[in-house]
Amino acid sequence: MEEELEQIRKKKLQELLMSYQQRIAAEEEEKETEVKKQMILGQILTQDAKERLERVKIAKPELAENVENQLILLLQSGRLSQQIDDNSLKMILRKIGSRREIRIERR
Repeated sequence: MEEELEQIRKKKLQELLMSYQQRIAAEEEEKETEVKKQMILGQILTQDAKERLERVKIAKPELAENVENQLILLLQSGRLSQQIDDNSLKMILRKIGSRREIRIERR
């Protein structure tokens, strides 16, 4: 009986350890991805545009994330030939921000 309890404890401890290690690995991968993303955005945005995007990220994180992903996709597809300045970013934010869907759910 005592051995069974000890085996169960060891098994549970191993499961918790594995879960912890997986979580740490996922967090490190997220950080690495974010660093790469910021490097790319640093190349394609002017300083004013970067500052504006940071302010938008504070107010509307989903919108900022969407814009960042769109800009990176444009760069990767070769459709972005010059740096995005503040005025261009304002236009992009307006266009993407106006696409919000309004859903009304009845219960």
